[in-house]
Amino acid sequence: MKALILAAGKGTRLMPLSRDCPKPMLPILDKPVLECLIEHLASQGVDQIIINTSYLSDEIENYFSSGRRWGVQLAFSYEGYEEAGQLHDEPLGSAGTIRRIQQHSGFFDDTFIVLCGDALLDLDLRALVAAHHQSNALATLALSRVDPEKVAQYGVAVLDDLGRIMSFQEKPKPAEALSNLVNTGVYVFEPEIIKYIPEQTPYDLGSEVFPALAHDGQAIYGVEMDFNWIDIGRVADYYSVQISAINGDLPYITRPGKEIMPGIFVGANTRFNPLRCHIQGPMVIADSVTIEDGANLIGPLYIGRGSVIERGAHIEQSLIFEYTRVGAQAMLSKMLASGRWCAQPDGLTVDPQQTGISWILADSRTPNKKIHQQEQFFLEQINDLPPTIELMKRMNREYAYSRPW
Repeated sequence: MKALILAAGKGTRLMPLSRDCPKPMLPILDKPVLECLIEHLASQGVDQIIINTSYLSDEIENYFSSGRRWGVQLAFSYEGYEEAGQLHDEPLGSAGTIRRIQQHSGFFDDTFIVLCGDALLDLDLRALVAAHHQSNALATLALSRVDPEKVAQYGVAVLDDLGRIMSFQEKPKPAEALSNLVNTGVYVFEPEIIKYIPEQTPYDLGSEVFPALAHDGQAIYGVEMDFNWIDIGRVADYYSVQISAINGDLPYITRPGKEIMPGIFVGANTRFNPLRCHIQGPMVIADSVTIEDGANLIGPLYIGRGSVIERGAHIEQSLIFEYTRVGAQAMLSKMLASGRWCAQPDGLTVDPQQTGISWILADSRTPNKKIHQQEQFFLEQINDLPPTIELMKRMNREYAYSRPW
């Protein structure tokens, strides 16, 4: 069976996490979301996969290459152009990319699956395809029932008694929603769907193709499926998924490393003496991490590979990305942090370089900056201030910036 994974978007709502990393490549513990999807597709009998790319395309294409490691045949469809040695992104939309691939090679010659590259799921795809064939549908959407108060985040489908989709509502207000069955971004199509997609123009499945099919009375069906579906469209979503993975609450995500104590997983080549630190699990510490004696670590906590946690640093319920140095004066609580940015789950962001506090957060591969006398004096004056992000803003407010992404 064949599948298309949509992975060309910029992930604007996930900034700053997606500033240097395409959204589908954001890791859940040590594994990119996109890798989790490919493994699941392979387990469901999908052996030919195309991934459309655009934003930071090399990050995806270089990581997955031919797909042989996952037992699938993998290809890419780049959307954009090269000019003066620079690649320029030009996504075609979720429907436009289907048209482009078909015009290029005729790849979609039988029933095929399309899914978004920014969600975790354990959907029984074989059952979805079987339901699609049974109804003789042109298109079948996997639907999930959500809390009625959350429908404003999704596209809502309205079905008749036979499961045929009669209409769509795009992110309706809860009081106006006609259903709480929402589009999960997993579709089964027949190749004939392509004739409903115009040529050489960006075009979207959810907002353009599906409403037009429903309006014209085409055979488009929705199937309510019982499966775990976790969208990571926002920073808050990503933080929540990571915390669940650290806690061991996601059965399809294995916590990496060796469990040296209950709930404490540690990777290879890591320097860490838990008896000389104040620790409380659960936590996952990746490979080649250095944790100095006297660090304070309170879970759920993830520390990415190559990171350095200095003596005296206090970190709790946080995600530390790879190659991050957390200074001895740092106090991080419910934060996502790297050497280039520090963010709260609500998207509030501070840049350590612009705020002049790289001695609190920095890239672990750069020389460690010593604290100047005036900085030490300042620290002595604000010992009772709240955690680091507030300290960042107060230290150099004219350079600090925050933005609700």
